[in-house]
Amino acid sequence: MADPTKSKIDQHSGTPTMGHEWDGIEELDTPLPRWWLWTFYACILFSLAYVIAYPAWPLVNSYTKGMLGWSSRGDLARDMAAQAAKVAPIHRAIAATPIEQLPANAALMQAAVDGGRAAFKVHCVQCHGSGAAGSKGYPNLNDDDWLWGGDLVTIEKTIIDGIRNPDHAETRMSIMPAFGRDQLLQAAQVDDLVAHVRTISGQQKPDAASRRGGQLFADNCAVCHGPAGKGNRELGAPNLTDGIWLYGGDAESIHQTVWNSRQGVMPRWGDKLDPATVRMLAAYVHSLGGGEAAPVPVATVVDNGAAEATSDARQ
Repeated sequence: MADPTKSKIDQHSGTPTMGHEWDGIEELDTPLPRWWLWTFYACILFSLAYVIAYPAWPLVNSYTKGMLGWSSRGDLARDMAAQAAKVAPIHRAIAATPIEQLPANAALMQAAVDGGRAAFKVHCVQCHGSGAAGSKGYPNLNDDDWLWGGDLVTIEKTIIDGIRNPDHAETRMSIMPAFGRDQLLQAAQVDDLVAHVRTISGQQKPDAASRRGGQLFADNCAVCHGPAGKGNRELGAPNLTDGIWLYGGDAESIHQTVWNSRQGVMPRWGDKLDPATVRMLAAYVHSLGGGEAAPVPVATVVDNGAAEATSDARQ
Protein backbone atom coordinates (compact mmCIF):
# COMPACT_ATOMS: atom_id res chain seq x y z
CA MET A 1 0.00 0.00 0.00
CA ALA A 2 1.07 3.57 -0.56
CA ASP A 3 2.57 5.57 2.30
CA PRO A 4 -0.06 8.31 2.98
CA THR A 5 2.65 10.66 4.17
CA LYS A 6 4.49 10.46 0.85
CA SER A 7 1.89 9.51 -1.75
CA LYS A 8 -0.30 11.83 -3.68
CA ILE A 9 -3.25 11.54 -6.01
CA ASP A 10 -2.44 11.18 -9.68
CA GLN A 11 -4.22 14.06 -11.42
CA HIS A 12 -4.96 12.04 -14.56
CA SER A 13 -6.36 8.83 -13.02
CA GLY A 14 -7.30 9.92 -9.53
CA THR A 15 -5.34 6.94 -8.12
CA PRO A 16 -2.92 7.37 -5.20
CA THR A 17 0.74 6.92 -6.05
CA MET A 18 3.21 4.66 -4.23
CA GLY A 19 5.12 7.64 -2.94
CA HIS A 20 8.26 7.28 -5.01
CA GLU A 21 9.32 8.36 -8.45
CA TRP A 22 12.20 7.86 -10.87
CA ASP A 23 13.09 10.35 -13.52
CA GLY A 24 9.68 11.93 -13.19
CA ILE A 25 7.82 8.62 -13.45
CA GLU A 26 5.63 7.62 -10.49
CA GLU A 27 4.05 4.22 -9.75
CA LEU A 28 0.31 4.13 -9.16
CA ASP A 29 -1.15 2.20 -6.24
CA THR A 30 -3.69 0.44 -8.45
CA PRO A 31 -5.63 -2.26 -6.54
CA LEU A 32 -5.59 -5.81 -7.88
CA PRO A 33 -8.74 -7.00 -9.66
CA ARG A 34 -11.08 -8.77 -7.30
CA TRP A 35 -11.38 -11.86 -9.56
CA TRP A 36 -7.61 -12.22 -9.42
CA LEU A 37 -7.55 -11.93 -5.62
CA TRP A 38 -10.31 -14.51 -5.18
CA THR A 39 -8.52 -16.86 -7.60
CA PHE A 40 -5.28 -16.44 -5.63
CA TYR A 41 -7.04 -17.16 -2.31
CA ALA A 42 -8.75 -20.20 -3.86
CA CYS A 43 -5.37 -21.57 -5.00
CA ILE A 44 -4.03 -21.22 -1.47
CA LEU A 45 -6.99 -23.10 -0.04
CA PHE A 46 -6.68 -25.79 -2.73
CA SER A 47 -2.97 -26.29 -2.01
CA LEU A 48 -3.65 -26.69 1.71
CA ALA A 49 -6.38 -29.25 1.00
CA TYR A 50 -4.10 -31.12 -1.41
CA VAL A 51 -1.27 -31.31 1.12
CA ILE A 52 -3.69 -32.79 3.66
CA ALA A 53 -5.36 -35.25 1.26
CA TYR A 54 -2.43 -36.52 -0.86
CA PRO A 55 1.26 -37.45 -0.37
CA ALA A 56 3.17 -34.19 -0.20
CA TRP A 57 6.01 -33.63 2.25
CA PRO A 58 9.22 -35.70 2.12
CA LEU A 59 10.46 -37.03 5.45
CA VAL A 60 13.80 -38.59 6.43
CA ASN A 61 12.87 -42.16 5.44
CA SER A 62 9.38 -41.77 4.07
CA TYR A 63 6.80 -39.11 3.20
CA THR A 64 3.42 -37.89 4.39
CA LYS A 65 0.83 -40.37 3.15
CA GLY A 66 -2.19 -38.07 2.93
CA MET A 67 -5.63 -38.72 4.40
CA LEU A 68 -6.90 -40.39 1.23
CA GLY A 69 -4.10 -42.98 1.25
CA TRP A 70 -3.57 -42.61 -2.52
CA SER A 71 -0.20 -43.03 -4.26
CA SER A 72 0.89 -43.31 -7.87
CA ARG A 73 2.67 -46.57 -7.06
CA GLY A 74 -0.48 -48.03 -5.59
CA ASP A 75 -2.43 -46.89 -8.61
CA LEU A 76 0.09 -48.58 -10.90
CA ALA A 77 0.01 -51.76 -8.82
CA ARG A 78 -3.77 -51.91 -9.13
CA ASP A 79 -3.62 -51.39 -12.88
CA MET A 80 -0.97 -54.09 -13.25
CA ALA A 81 -2.94 -56.49 -11.07
CA ALA A 82 -6.03 -55.89 -13.20
CA GLN A 83 -4.05 -56.51 -16.40
CA ALA A 84 -2.48 -59.65 -14.92
CA ALA A 85 -5.92 -60.98 -14.04
CA LYS A 86 -7.10 -60.24 -17.57
CA VAL A 87 -4.30 -62.19 -19.27
CA ALA A 88 -4.02 -64.94 -16.63
CA PRO A 89 -6.23 -67.43 -18.54
CA ILE A 90 -4.09 -67.01 -21.67
CA HIS A 91 -0.87 -67.42 -19.69
CA ARG A 92 -2.22 -70.55 -18.03
CA ALA A 93 -3.15 -71.99 -21.40
CA ILE A 94 0.32 -71.24 -22.80
CA ALA A 95 2.04 -72.74 -19.75
CA ALA A 96 -0.13 -75.87 -19.97
CA THR A 97 0.54 -76.42 -23.68
CA PRO A 98 3.82 -78.14 -24.62
CA ILE A 99 5.74 -75.64 -26.69
CA GLU A 100 6.01 -77.94 -29.71
CA GLN A 101 2.19 -78.06 -29.81
CA LEU A 102 1.69 -74.28 -29.78
CA PRO A 103 1.80 -73.87 -33.59
CA ALA A 104 -1.24 -76.16 -33.87
CA ASN A 105 -3.32 -73.53 -32.07
CA ALA A 106 -2.94 -70.40 -34.20
CA ALA A 107 -4.67 -68.07 -31.73
CA LEU A 108 -2.64 -69.32 -28.77
CA MET A 109 0.59 -69.18 -30.78
CA GLN A 110 -0.11 -65.57 -31.79
CA ALA A 111 -0.83 -64.68 -28.16
CA ALA A 112 2.48 -66.27 -27.17
CA VAL A 113 4.38 -64.34 -29.83
CA ASP A 114 2.75 -61.06 -28.78
CA GLY A 115 3.51 -61.69 -25.12
CA GLY A 116 7.06 -62.72 -25.96
CA ARG A 117 7.59 -59.53 -27.94
CA ALA A 118 6.70 -57.47 -24.84
CA ALA A 119 8.88 -59.62 -22.57
CA PHE A 120 11.79 -59.36 -25.03
CA LYS A 121 11.70 -55.56 -24.78
CA VAL A 122 12.02 -55.81 -21.02
CA HIS A 123 14.59 -58.60 -20.59
CA CYS A 124 16.53 -59.11 -23.83
CA VAL A 125 17.02 -55.89 -25.79
CA GLN A 126 19.93 -54.87 -23.56
CA CYS A 127 22.11 -57.48 -25.30
CA HIS A 128 20.31 -58.51 -28.49
CA GLY A 129 19.06 -55.04 -29.44
CA SER A 130 15.53 -53.76 -29.98
CA GLY A 131 15.31 -55.52 -33.36
CA ALA A 132 17.05 -58.70 -32.08
CA ALA A 133 19.86 -58.13 -34.60
CA GLY A 134 22.50 -58.50 -31.90
CA SER A 135 25.99 -57.02 -32.03
CA LYS A 136 29.57 -58.19 -31.57
CA GLY A 137 29.42 -60.90 -28.94
CA TYR A 138 25.60 -61.08 -28.95
CA PRO A 139 23.90 -63.34 -31.51
CA ASN A 140 21.58 -62.10 -34.22
CA LEU A 141 18.28 -63.86 -33.56
CA ASN A 142 16.82 -63.00 -36.97
CA ASP A 143 19.02 -65.28 -39.08
CA ASP A 144 18.95 -69.06 -39.38
CA ASP A 145 22.38 -69.71 -37.88
CA TRP A 146 22.01 -71.48 -34.52
CA LEU A 147 24.71 -72.73 -32.18
CA TRP A 148 22.43 -75.00 -30.18
CA GLY A 149 19.38 -75.31 -32.42
CA GLY A 150 16.53 -73.13 -33.63
CA ASP A 151 13.40 -75.20 -33.06
CA LEU A 152 10.91 -74.19 -30.37
CA VAL A 153 11.92 -76.84 -27.84
CA THR A 154 15.63 -76.07 -28.14
CA ILE A 155 15.18 -72.31 -27.96
CA GLU A 156 13.06 -72.71 -24.84
CA LYS A 157 15.75 -74.86 -23.20
CA THR A 158 18.43 -72.31 -24.06
CA ILE A 159 16.36 -69.56 -22.45
CA ILE A 160 15.65 -71.66 -19.37
CA ASP A 161 19.20 -72.88 -18.76
CA GLY A 162 21.26 -70.05 -20.27
CA ILE A 163 24.80 -70.27 -21.57
CA ARG A 164 27.78 -70.93 -19.29
CA ASN A 165 26.04 -70.32 -15.96
CA PRO A 166 28.48 -71.93 -13.49
CA ASP A 167 25.83 -72.23 -10.75
CA HIS A 168 23.48 -74.33 -12.89
CA ALA A 169 24.23 -77.92 -13.83
CA GLU A 170 21.85 -77.92 -16.81
CA THR A 171 23.25 -74.80 -18.44
CA ARG A 172 24.44 -74.88 -22.05
CA MET A 173 28.17 -75.30 -21.74
CA SER A 174 30.93 -75.13 -24.31
CA ILE A 175 34.50 -74.30 -23.42
CA MET A 176 36.90 -73.48 -26.22
CA PRO A 177 40.57 -73.85 -25.28
CA ALA A 178 42.72 -70.73 -25.34
CA PHE A 179 45.28 -72.21 -27.73
CA GLY A 180 47.69 -69.30 -27.60
CA ARG A 181 47.29 -67.95 -24.12
CA ASP A 182 47.59 -71.40 -22.54
CA GLN A 183 50.50 -72.31 -24.87
CA LEU A 184 48.69 -75.22 -26.45
CA LEU A 185 49.95 -73.97 -29.81
CA GLN A 186 52.85 -71.77 -30.80
CA ALA A 187 52.25 -68.32 -32.24
CA ALA A 188 53.11 -69.46 -35.77
CA GLN A 189 50.74 -72.40 -35.45
CA VAL A 190 47.91 -70.08 -34.39
CA ASP A 191 48.58 -67.99 -37.51
CA ASP A 192 48.39 -71.12 -39.66
CA LEU A 193 45.16 -72.20 -37.98
CA VAL A 194 43.64 -68.76 -38.62
CA ALA A 195 44.64 -69.04 -42.28
CA HIS A 196 42.89 -72.41 -42.53
CA VAL A 197 39.67 -71.09 -40.95
CA ARG A 198 39.64 -68.12 -43.30
CA THR A 199 40.18 -70.50 -46.22
CA ILE A 200 37.31 -72.85 -45.37
CA SER A 201 35.06 -69.80 -44.85
CA GLY A 202 35.92 -68.56 -48.35
CA GLN A 203 37.73 -65.43 -47.23
CA GLN A 204 41.13 -66.27 -48.68
CA LYS A 205 42.64 -68.68 -51.13
CA PRO A 206 44.53 -71.78 -49.99
CA ASP A 207 48.23 -71.28 -49.40
CA ALA A 208 51.06 -72.94 -47.53
CA ALA A 209 49.91 -71.50 -44.18
CA SER A 210 46.34 -72.72 -44.61
CA ARG A 211 47.56 -76.18 -45.59
CA ARG A 212 49.66 -76.37 -42.42
CA GLY A 213 46.64 -75.06 -40.52
CA GLY A 214 44.49 -77.83 -41.99
CA GLN A 215 46.49 -80.47 -40.15
CA LEU A 216 46.39 -78.41 -36.96
CA PHE A 217 42.63 -78.08 -37.35
CA ALA A 218 42.25 -81.85 -37.75
CA ASP A 219 44.34 -82.44 -34.64
CA ASN A 220 42.84 -79.79 -32.37
CA CYS A 221 39.51 -78.50 -33.67
CA ALA A 222 37.74 -81.19 -35.69
CA VAL A 223 36.68 -82.99 -32.51
CA CYS A 224 34.16 -80.18 -31.93
CA HIS A 225 33.75 -78.31 -35.20
CA GLY A 226 33.84 -81.43 -37.36
CA PRO A 227 36.40 -82.39 -40.00
CA ALA A 228 35.01 -79.84 -42.49
CA GLY A 229 34.38 -77.14 -39.87
CA LYS A 230 30.59 -77.36 -40.19
CA GLY A 231 30.09 -77.19 -36.43
CA ASN A 232 28.19 -79.35 -33.98
CA ARG A 233 25.00 -78.20 -32.26
CA GLU A 234 25.23 -80.80 -29.55
CA LEU A 235 28.39 -79.07 -28.38
CA GLY A 236 27.49 -75.52 -29.33
CA ALA A 237 30.38 -75.47 -31.78
CA PRO A 238 29.71 -72.98 -34.59
CA ASN A 239 29.86 -73.56 -38.30
CA LEU A 240 33.14 -71.99 -39.45
CA THR A 241 32.41 -72.27 -43.16
CA ASP A 242 29.62 -69.72 -43.47
CA GLY A 243 29.78 -65.93 -43.36
CA ILE A 244 28.16 -65.43 -39.94
CA TRP A 245 30.51 -64.53 -37.11
CA LEU A 246 29.58 -63.54 -33.58
CA TYR A 247 32.95 -61.94 -32.83
CA GLY A 248 34.07 -61.12 -36.36
CA GLY A 249 35.53 -63.16 -39.21
CA ASP A 250 38.49 -60.97 -40.09
CA ALA A 251 41.98 -62.32 -39.44
CA GLU A 252 42.53 -60.29 -36.28
CA SER A 253 39.21 -61.29 -34.71
CA ILE A 254 39.69 -64.98 -35.49
CA HIS A 255 43.23 -64.75 -34.12
CA GLN A 256 41.90 -63.33 -30.85
CA THR A 257 39.31 -66.11 -30.69
CA VAL A 258 41.88 -68.86 -31.21
CA TRP A 259 44.46 -67.25 -28.95
CA ASN A 260 42.26 -66.31 -25.97
CA SER A 261 39.03 -68.28 -26.55
CA ARG A 262 35.56 -66.78 -26.19
CA GLN A 263 33.46 -67.30 -23.06
CA GLY A 264 30.24 -65.33 -23.60
CA VAL A 265 27.53 -65.78 -20.97
CA MET A 266 23.77 -65.66 -21.40
CA PRO A 267 21.71 -65.47 -18.18
CA ARG A 268 19.45 -68.38 -17.43
CA TRP A 269 15.89 -67.18 -17.19
CA GLY A 270 14.28 -70.30 -15.79
CA ASP A 271 14.86 -69.04 -12.24
CA LYS A 272 13.83 -65.46 -13.02
CA LEU A 273 10.73 -65.72 -15.20
CA ASP A 274 7.60 -67.84 -14.93
CA PRO A 275 7.20 -70.77 -17.37
CA ALA A 276 4.58 -68.96 -19.46
CA THR A 277 6.86 -65.94 -20.01
CA VAL A 278 9.79 -68.19 -20.95
CA ARG A 279 7.57 -70.05 -23.40
CA MET A 280 6.35 -66.78 -24.92
CA LEU A 281 9.93 -65.56 -25.32
CA ALA A 282 10.82 -68.77 -27.13
CA ALA A 283 7.81 -68.40 -29.42
CA TYR A 284 8.74 -64.80 -30.23
CA VAL A 285 12.39 -65.59 -30.96
CA HIS A 286 11.30 -68.51 -33.13
CA SER A 287 8.98 -66.21 -35.07
CA LEU A 288 11.68 -63.69 -35.99
CA GLY A 289 12.56 -65.43 -39.23
CA GLY A 290 15.20 -68.01 -38.48
CA GLY A 291 13.15 -70.48 -36.47
CA GLU A 292 13.26 -74.12 -37.46
CA ALA A 293 10.31 -76.50 -37.58
CA ALA A 294 12.14 -79.40 -35.96
CA PRO A 295 15.52 -80.16 -34.42
CA VAL A 296 18.32 -80.50 -36.94
CA PRO A 297 20.30 -83.74 -36.49
CA VAL A 298 23.61 -82.99 -34.84
CA ALA A 299 26.87 -83.98 -36.46
CA THR A 300 28.65 -87.07 -35.24
CA VAL A 301 31.42 -86.17 -32.85
CA VAL A 302 34.75 -87.81 -33.55
CA ASP A 303 36.36 -88.64 -30.23
CA ASN A 304 40.09 -88.78 -30.78
CA GLY A 305 40.88 -88.29 -27.15
CA ALA A 306 41.73 -84.63 -27.70
CA ALA A 307 39.75 -82.71 -25.13
CA GLU A 308 36.27 -82.92 -23.73
CA ALA A 309 36.04 -79.15 -23.92
CA THR A 310 34.01 -77.87 -26.84
CA SER A 311 34.87 -75.04 -29.15
CA ASP A 312 32.72 -71.98 -29.61
CA ALA A 313 34.06 -69.07 -31.59
CA ARG A 314 30.82 -67.13 -31.71
CA GLN A 315 29.14 -67.29 -28.33
